[in-house]
Amino acid sequence: MNRSLVVLLGLTLLWLGACDDKGGRGPVASRVSLGSSSLKLPSPESFAEQHPTFDGYWYQEKAELTRYALRQARYGDLHDGEAVLVFVTEDFLPKLQVKQEHGESSDSISVLKLNAYRRFYTGIYPYTLMTSSFTPARSPGAETLKVSSTIQEWCGQVYSQINRRKDGLRVLMHSYFQDDADQQMTMPNATLEDGIWAQIRIDPSRIRHGEQEIIPALDYIRMRHKALRAYPATVTQRPNAETDLVDHPLVALEVRYPALGRDLIIYYESDFPHVIQAWEEKVGPQRTTAVRTHAIIDDYWNHNAASDGAYRDALGLTR
Repeated sequence: MNRSLVVLLGLTLLWLGACDDKGGRGPVASRVSLGSSSLKLPSPESFAEQHPTFDGYWYQEKAELTRYALRQARYGDLHDGEAVLVFVTEDFLPKLQVKQEHGESSDSISVLKLNAYRRFYTGIYPYTLMTSSFTPARSPGAETLKVSSTIQEWCGQVYSQINRRKDGLRVLMHSYFQDDADQQMTMPNATLEDGIWAQIRIDPSRIRHGEQEIIPALDYIRMRHKALRAYPATVTQRPNAETDLVDHPLVALEVRYPALGRDLIIYYESDFPHVIQAWEEKVGPQRTTAVRTHAIIDDYWNHNAASDGAYRDALGLTR
């Protein structure tokens, strides 16, 4: 066997091992060729073995980044894309409701921030979505304090923000759609669906079950042009749930909105750190799915140079 064929076979085997989109537990570490050396980054599973406590896992000045193979329902069709969930703890100023970057503050609190990113194409043009949520990290069961969401596509862009204040939820909305336009309002306090993801990671046992009023995900509200308000919902949790998305039983957290004809199911591991393996959203006959393919622990904000593309490869990003 000649040298070129050996190299090609080796690269093929490496690609097959690193790019499995079938939703298994994932490799212990993501590896990518880096010249004569190899970039080795811990997965959430291997990192949790070294840091099995909540503080040990989430307070190492690193973020958890997970890439998912996305099939997004839009315009009556399914569109392939990718999603990335970025979880990281940071100090938060509750009065300003922004990250504390400098100075001293006696009321600063620690939050688990989630930047939930999605990108997919509909025909010729792409959609890019990101929702950021900020949930108190050291108060299991505490309500999410802030959510902001943006959607960009070639027709225009929209922005939504909800801040939890003493007098209720203060809402700011901007849109290029005439019927949505620019709005400001205050709504009664309610659970924010966008905050449930972080609550799963903090302590899923503290999530309230049963019938309740929940404000659906901001990206759902904007893409479906629904009124922004709380809707009757039912939250259930199923241990040892099976799904065609993942090859082993998981805990399924299901949020049903009968009035909207919409169900959200998040599949996660029962053991700490409660890794989210997949999710699905059903709106009528349409089903959006996302399945984990890659996951790393990394201080990604320090890897922003042109030469740091290997980190992007380690996360399996394609766009």
